[in-house]
Amino acid sequence: MSADPDNLRFFADESALGVGKALSIARTDVIHTGHPLLPEVPYGTTDPDWMPVVARRQLVVICRDARIRKKPAERALLYSEGLRVLWIAGDKDLSNWHNLLRLVRRWNDIEQVMHDRPDGPWFYAVNETGLSELRVTPPIASGTLGL
Repeated sequence: MSADPDNLRFFADESALGVGKALSIARTDVIHTGHPLLPEVPYGTTDPDWMPVVARRQLVVICRDARIRKKPAERALLYSEGLRVLWIAGDKDLSNWHNLLRLVRRWNDIEQVMHDRPDGPWFYAVNETGLSELRVTPPIASGTLGL
């Protein structure tokens, strides 16, 4: 199966590249860093560079990097660009297989969130037992960003 350029819905960043590649083989609505349908996001593209591109395409981000929500520059972009993020959560690094299993098991929950919350910004942790929303607050005027 190959990606359908007219029906893309998900983007896996480089932190979830193995999962993104597997999903892009299994589904027609997933692309990833380095995918031919996203030439402006080659391998090695930094978060601040790919985030606006993905937001403009209205894709939901799949990632393993929770820091995207905590680093000031990324947090500001997450909010200002209205990104929708699914973070494959966990205290320990899971294998690509276990990350993929976690996503697939929660896929109906993911679809429900996308239906109920079509607009961002939002940031959900994909846990073993379900999805948990982590708050996204606007940047504070003083230049610091509240969590």
